[in-house]
Amino acid sequence: MSAIAAQDALDLIETAAELAEAAREATLLHFRSAGLTADTKETARFDPVTVADRLSEQRMRAILARRRPEDGILGEEFGASAGTSGLTWVLDPIDGTRGYLSGTPTWGVLISVRDSARVIYGLIDQPYIRERFEGGLGRAEVNGPSGRAALKTRAARPLDQSILLSTFPEVGTAEEGATFRRVADKVKLVRYGMDCYGYALLAAGQVDLVIEAGLQAYDVQAPIAVIEAAGGIVTDWQGRPCLNGGQVLAAANADIHAQALALLNS
Repeated sequence: MSAIAAQDALDLIETAAELAEAAREATLLHFRSAGLTADTKETARFDPVTVADRLSEQRMRAILARRRPEDGILGEEFGASAGTSGLTWVLDPIDGTRGYLSGTPTWGVLISVRDSARVIYGLIDQPYIRERFEGGLGRAEVNGPSGRAALKTRAARPLDQSILLSTFPEVGTAEEGATFRRVADKVKLVRYGMDCYGYALLAAGQVDLVIEAGLQAYDVQAPIAVIEAAGGIVTDWQGRPCLNGGQVLAAANADIHAQALALLNS
């Protein structure tokens, strides 16, 4: 557990749970709605944003303004708000809006809180399944349709027996895609399109690796907290911290991390 006092830690956990509940309600108002449309952000790749993205973040920000007005906020849709406490909430109101638009239950809500150096606590919530993964401040557990269980990443295994997830087959740039394929060609199984749910599956011990590129801070900070609490490792493709996103290598254990890292840099 971090140096945060027990009462403060409890308040952070309870606040995160309230944020997640508000985001569940907001996102489910529009999920699989026949009339749902999306605007497109100014990026080269189709990058949609919906009324549900905005509503989810607005409701979470309103809770933080009431419960923890001294904390900073970094959100995907409404940017950064400075705080005075030294803590910042990092919010992705819908991670995987393409999946949300498609009706698949692999999108999620990402909520984390960090200090100046690291992520203290995070959760990955899938509202439609009603499955929540949390890590940090002494917690590493999932609560969902099958009940509550501890999170623990998979034990070490040879790379050719491992499962690798990523969101896009092209991964990032052409060069990053070619680098990714050095690992993808060696594993037993590669699956695509998971968005944040892939990181949750890694923390739950279902897969061995998630490798992605082009991520933002709000895409990765909650997964970092959850995976590290479950015993995994999250770095960039050079083995360095990746709190601000970019290239991400998430691994179930040190052994599979080292094998993947070696291929990424071969």
